[in-house]
Amino acid sequence: MNAQVVQVFRGHSGNLRTDQLHMKSFDLTVGVDYSGAAHPEARLPGLQMYSALPGREPERTPPRTGRHWARRDLAGYLRELVSGDRRVLIGVDHGFSFPIAYFRRVGLHAWPEFLDDFSRHWPTADPGVAVRDVREGRTKGTAAGLAGRTGRNTEFRLCEQWTSSAKSVFQFDVQGSVATSTHAGLPWLRWLRQACGDRLFWWPFDGWRPPGDVSVIAEVYPSLSRRRYPRAGRTADEQDAYAVARWLQDMEARDALGRFWEPPLTEAERAVANCEGWILGVM
Repeated sequence: MNAQVVQVFRGHSGNLRTDQLHMKSFDLTVGVDYSGAAHPEARLPGLQMYSALPGREPERTPPRTGRHWARRDLAGYLRELVSGDRRVLIGVDHGFSFPIAYFRRVGLHAWPEFLDDFSRHWPTADPGVAVRDVREGRTKGTAAGLAGRTGRNTEFRLCEQWTSSAKSVFQFDVQGSVATSTHAGLPWLRWLRQACGDRLFWWPFDGWRPPGDVSVIAEVYPSLSRRRYPRAGRTADEQDAYAVARWLQDMEARDALGRFWEPPLTEAERAVANCEGWILGVM
C-alpha cells in the first residue's frame, strides 16, 4: 500500500490534544436524513433534519422558508449552527468518501484531496446541476472528464463490509441506494469544511478522538438505530433523521460515545479508514 495512503491523520494540528480526555458535553445533537434528488436548490421531502437538546425529545428542524429543505439551504444552516457558542454533534446519512480501491485507481492519497478532485468531476453543488445530469453527460465540461471518476457497485468501503446491509456508494438506481445522496452531498461536505474551518471536526478524517471543545460531524447509518424508537406518525425520512438525533443524544447521555469514536481496528484497517471514512456506531 502507498505510504501516503497509510498515514494516520491525528487532527488539525497533527497531534492529539490533552483536552480530548475532558470533553465538554454536546449542547445539541442533529440527525440529517439526506436526499440526492433533483438539484441543489430543489426543496425535497426526503431531506429531513431533527435536533435534540440534552434531555429533550428531538424535534423536526424546518427551514426558515418553505416546508422542506434544499441542499444549499441545509449546508448554510449547518454552517451557522456550528458558528456559535454551542457544541454540536451532527450525523449525516450519506457516504463521506469512496473505497480505497478508488483512491488507488485515481491516484489520490488523502481525504481532502479526494473532496477537491470529486468536486471538479461531479459539480453537483453548482446551481441547477443534478447527479443524473453528470451521470448522463449533460453538464458542460464534465462528460469527458468523468472517465475514471466512477466505481463498481461491488466495491465497498471497510465500514460497509462491517455491516449486514449497507450498500456501495456506487450502487445507483436501487431501493435504499445511498449512491445518489453521496454524489450530491460530497461537494457540500467540501464547502462546509472550507466554510467552518477549525470550528468543525470531521470524524474520523481529522482524528479518531474529537477535541473536547469543538463541534463534530460524522457519517451515520440510520438502519442501525431506526427501530429503537417508535415511529409515532413520522414519515420514513423523518424517522431516520429523528433516530439519528435521538441515538446520538442517548449515547451522549449514557457517556457511551467514547467507545464509538475508536472502533476496534487494526493499524492497517485504520490506515484504510483514514481515507475511506467510517460510520459512527459500526463496531
